[in-house]
Amino acid sequence: WLAFADWGSALSPVFAAFDKGIPIHVWVDETRPRIQGALTAWELASHGVPHTVIADNAGGHLMRVGLVDVCITGADRVTSGGDACNKIGTYLKALAAKDNNVPFYVALPSSTIDWKIEDGMKIPIEERGADEVKYVEGLSEEDGKRRKVLVLPAASSAGNWGFDVTPRRLVTGLITERGTSQASVEALTALFPDKAP
Repeated sequence: WLAFADWGSALSPVFAAFDKGIPIHVWVDETRPRIQGALTAWELASHGVPHTVIADNAGGHLMRVGLVDVCITGADRVTSGGDACNKIGTYLKALAAKDNNVPFYVALPSSTIDWKIEDGMKIPIEERGADEVKYVEGLSEEDGKRRKVLVLPAASSAGNWGFDVTPRRLVTGLITERGTSQASVEALTALFPDKAP
């Protein structure tokens, strides 16, 4: 399994399978630059699910060598057509999954669906501060205090887009509180007739 997280999103299928006794191991992306994978790892550890935190760009390699059975990610916003906006790097995971015949699912609550937008290219993508890329923060092993360290040459600029959009053609299915749906207007409307316009 590859996860990029509580019962309401990408980890809910993982926890449900684990609780049923299905053997699971989750590859957790570190999710730079904010290292949000640390929260996912904490949630998995708290639930007892075996996992390994990996560098963001290791996912494609793991898929290529057959160590990933399915890829599940969350979403910050899903269009009525099934395009999924999520943390930066999700699109690359979907491309790698497609190339390696690994099913790619997006887990989301229906409140994430934006019924007013069908095309994911219309979702504005936030560009965050460059310092998140230029610096890393962590606890010093010497004194236990939080430290900020410059990891790029001081004169280098940095780009920091917070999200990307995975087009519906790369999404195997959308996992919602009402079941799994194809990533299409028709399928989402059929699953949520009370919410669709």
